[in-house]
Amino acid sequence: MTDVIKNIIDKFAVGYIFTIDDFPMTVENPKAVSKILNHFVSTGYLRKLSKGRFYKPQISRFGELPPDTYQIVKDLLQKDGKLIGYITGYSAFNDFALTTQVSAILEIGMQKEKKAIVRGIYRIRFIRQENTITKENIPLLRLLDCLRFFKNIPDTTPDNACQRLIYLIEKLDEQEISKIKKLALKYTPQAIALLGAILEAVNPQEDTTTLFKKINPITVYKLGVSDTILPTQKKWNIQ
Repeated sequence: MTDVIKNIIDKFAVGYIFTIDDFPMTVENPKAVSKILNHFVSTGYLRKLSKGRFYKPQISRFGELPPDTYQIVKDLLQKDGKLIGYITGYSAFNDFALTTQVSAILEIGMQKEKKAIVRGIYRIRFIRQENTITKENIPLLRLLDCLRFFKNIPDTTPDNACQRLIYLIEKLDEQEISKIKKLALKYTPQAIALLGAILEAVNPQEDTTTLFKKINPITVYKLGVSDTILPTQKKWNIQ
């Protein structure tokens, strides 16, 4: 059985996360499969991410590389073939080039609240997402999450972060602009205000009436962005 399991594992890509359920012989003898996998860990052939989750390590000339972020959390993103979550937070900051700092905290947006968990060196946190999560929505939801957690973006300045967000939103087409405005209505007032100010900076003719009605006229959002970068911020109570 050991050789059969090893042959199956050899076909897996390095960094691919798998469990005993990936082996057909598990149905009849799960304890034996588990024992063999743990033996492979002890010999260094495999690594264990967390209880019951294994992968083949990828070794570069700079040392061992961790598994891809998606592999670490993929089982948390879908349930019964349905999309229930998406990777956001620090990963979105990196993907959108808002920061180069890499975090050991992985954040997942989903509609149901869950307690944080730990997998290997990673702490996985869950962020409540009020909007429906679809494949088409995810890029815009991740962008809105950056507005929501603007003050958490590490290793940058408010001006640099805002300038980058302006650039990203400027790249959206008319349909995406319409969609992001609707999705934003279920976000925090700060995210709504920042989106409204950016949209008006990009296009002074943009209709932001719906967004403006959602913010409290006496609440101030202290983000530290200069008037030079975001000249429309005063209207949106951003400082």
